[in-house]
Amino acid sequence: MKTGSMPVFFCPHAAASCNSPNTMGVSTKAETMSSIFESPELAPEEVAARLLVTPSALADLTLADALKVVGYMRPKLIKAGTVIIQEGEVRQTDYMLLVLEGDIAVENEMPGLHESMVVNIMGPGHLIGEMGVLDGAPRSATCTANTNIAAAVLSRTALMRILKEDPRLGSRLLLAISKRMADRLRETTRKLKTFAQMNKALQQELQVVMNSRSPLDKRRG
Repeated sequence: MKTGSMPVFFCPHAAASCNSPNTMGVSTKAETMSSIFESPELAPEEVAARLLVTPSALADLTLADALKVVGYMRPKLIKAGTVIIQEGEVRQTDYMLLVLEGDIAVENEMPGLHESMVVNIMGPGHLIGEMGVLDGAPRSATCTANTNIAAAVLSRTALMRILKEDPRLGSRLLLAISKRMADRLRETTRKLKTFAQMNKALQQELQVVMNSRSPLDKRRG
């Protein structure tokens, strides 16, 4: 991308023009903008770039690279209560979303039950859907806006543009996304191990209780 080609990013007077008419749940009212985008100290693009390099997003990127990546992202305002991503969804899965303001609930369906459980709350500086921007596979969780959301979206089309126009930046971005996904996989593995250990300990405790019961109690049971 050429210097100076970065678009206006999340400014109140451009809120309506920044939203496409077919974007579900997107607000077109300037007054819904968060105060962080009205700060005189930082440009909106720099706010987004700083959030992109937080530990919950792409910490391996430099701020300079993040500023360039933000130039390829599009702003999005989402109303509270909107289902942003639906678990199992197979259409429109080729993008990732950076939360700039607001909170998003992440839910997973419970196997065998007709209900879901909130497994995480994601706020500013969190990435959602980074796997989708790479492979476009069905979504693995449902994400719902708890509050009004200000976000920045990177589509796979935009990612391909980065790779074409600035291959080195694209390579560093892909590496950062891959690192983020690997970190999440390690964290999931750690949680599964902890769960397995807890389950084993519970089984041992139950076995101790069963063994301590008297023969009469066992017959009554």
